[in-house]
Amino acid sequence: MRAIVSESHGPGKVSLKEVPDPEEPKGNKVRLRMTAVGVCGSDIHVYNGTESYPRNSPVVLGHEMAGIVDGVGNDVRHVKTGDRVVCETANYVCGECYNCRKGNYNLCPHRIGFGALSDGGMAEFLVVREDILHRIPEGVDDVAASLTEPTCVAFNATSSLGKIEPADSVLIIGPGPIGLLCLQVAMLRSPSATYVLGIKADQDRLKLALELGADEVFDDPSTCIEKMKVAGWGDGVDVVIDASGISATLKTALDAVRPGGRIVKVGWGPDIPTFNLDQIVSKAVELRGSFSHNWETWERVLKLMKRGKLNPSLIAKPYSFDMWRNAFEDMEKRRIAKAVIVI
Repeated sequence: MRAIVSESHGPGKVSLKEVPDPEEPKGNKVRLRMTAVGVCGSDIHVYNGTESYPRNSPVVLGHEMAGIVDGVGNDVRHVKTGDRVVCETANYVCGECYNCRKGNYNLCPHRIGFGALSDGGMAEFLVVREDILHRIPEGVDDVAASLTEPTCVAFNATSSLGKIEPADSVLIIGPGPIGLLCLQVAMLRSPSATYVLGIKADQDRLKLALELGADEVFDDPSTCIEKMKVAGWGDGVDVVIDASGISATLKTALDAVRPGGRIVKVGWGPDIPTFNLDQIVSKAVELRGSFSHNWETWERVLKLMKRGKLNPSLIAKPYSFDMWRNAFEDMEKRRIAKAVIVI
């Protein structure tokens, strides 16, 4: 079968090549024929050799996956051949640690993720365990379905952890795919105002943020901070969602949030902060990190997608398997918000 493989660490080490077909599924395993896979910022980092997290190589990339059940093991009970499904991102969690037992298996210290520590979904077939599959609702196409995973990332950060209340003011830092999806989720919470901050190179994405319903967008942090200081109740915004890929934007979040407000950092990057953190104390800020998602998040997001309340296709552009390099480069150069490879 064909797959997009990172052969080794470093820039220029990714290629589309032939790899062995997966084995027949056994026990609780399911073989998927992949239909669409989203390109994540982490895939771009691997492509450029700039990833800041541990991974194996060689490895098949991709963890934003939609497919069709192509075969099942003897112990599979809840899906059948022909079902359209989406797949969570953890190939393995231990099931025994504190967070696994609580249902927060996204925080399992032994977690093995697709596309990083094990082969992912940018391939014609993938074998996964049954309990991380969710049926795709009728009316949700393959491109939208493949973006269930990043939408779940946004939902966890914005709704579950951001705890946006009706009439809250919200600033989203970073108009990349996660930031734009956070905007969609935030608007479901009836905020009084939503703002999006990017950089000069983000003009197309900031325009898309306005089309999605943002009240105002900024391409300069100083201008944004001055506006945010008098936003909300007159002393800063209630909630900041930091979806940028650098650590330095946490300083902007601290300057923009009101005393007693909330910051959720969902974007991550390799840079080391060089600023004072005293505002966390002086403003009594609630600061949360957000990572991944769990079963409930997926089910809630799929219900919202079924009803048309969330539509990740609005930020997506599909590419054929053979055009994968264009997909990566268009995202890297910010020509588009989100690429999806249709297999």
